[in-house]
Amino acid sequence: MQPIVSYTGHTVKLGDLPVERVLPVRNRRMVGPWCFLDRFGPLSFTDAKPMDVAPHPHIGLQTVTWLLEGEILHNDSLGCEAIARPGSVNVMTSGAGIAHSEQTPRQHTGKLNGVQLWVALPDTRRHGPAAFQAIDRVPQLELPGGIIQLFAGSLQNVTSPAQHYSDILGFEATLHPHTTLELDLNPTWEHALVVLDGECHLENQPLTKGPLYDLGTGRASIALRATRRAKLLLIGGPPFEEKILMWWNFVARTPEEIAHARNLWLAHEHFGDVTAYDGPRLTAPDLLPLRRP
Repeated sequence: MQPIVSYTGHTVKLGDLPVERVLPVRNRRMVGPWCFLDRFGPLSFTDAKPMDVAPHPHIGLQTVTWLLEGEILHNDSLGCEAIARPGSVNVMTSGAGIAHSEQTPRQHTGKLNGVQLWVALPDTRRHGPAAFQAIDRVPQLELPGGIIQLFAGSLQNVTSPAQHYSDILGFEATLHPHTTLELDLNPTWEHALVVLDGECHLENQPLTKGPLYDLGTGRASIALRATRRAKLLLIGGPPFEEKILMWWNFVARTPEEIAHARNLWLAHEHFGDVTAYDGPRLTAPDLLPLRRP
């Protein structure tokens, strides 16, 4: 069993919204098929529009939007529209190409708190058609030590309806105070967790908000304990055997694929238009030399 390793993320801007990016980080590029994790909020606002990401393209991935508080309006070039709320999950499959926007809707609760994750698509699916799935309420497991909301994969004979193309696990856990939440894991899989609120202990190690805690492989179970109410996010899956290359909003295999997708976006080809968004779309950044994965 590998030791628990803590990785500190870094702050980036998503439009005007500051987010903490904890995956990928140096020395940890993926956790199973998960290749990206942004943590944003908690924020409170009145007339502001903290989330306003203009139309932009994706290839080779799925986006997974999970909220603790607030709302995010999704529009895409397939014509799909959905508002993500706490307890729901939005999963967008880019396949060979899609464009979408994300913004705070006109009617909102004045709060924003959540995560966005990416899943690398396997080679068998990454050139396929784009798709979008909005799930109003994910499965919930009430256990002696806490409550699980399962937004990806299966746990204790319960399966999320979200469609993925690799074996995968993703859930939010709310820990009850002064009790232990015990969960079985697949020891051949990689797992990692992020504390979203409060703090807890795992194997006598304190876990606090902010870092990505890499659990590695070899754990058949975990026991989480909190002295006060705490929330955490756990992700996992089997090691992803394909070498990926990430740049901007693209997950590919070669620099040539990245350059081709960028050229198509600049030429207003292939990805389609997000007609529901009122405003200009994002421009691709300059392409610097990329090393092969």
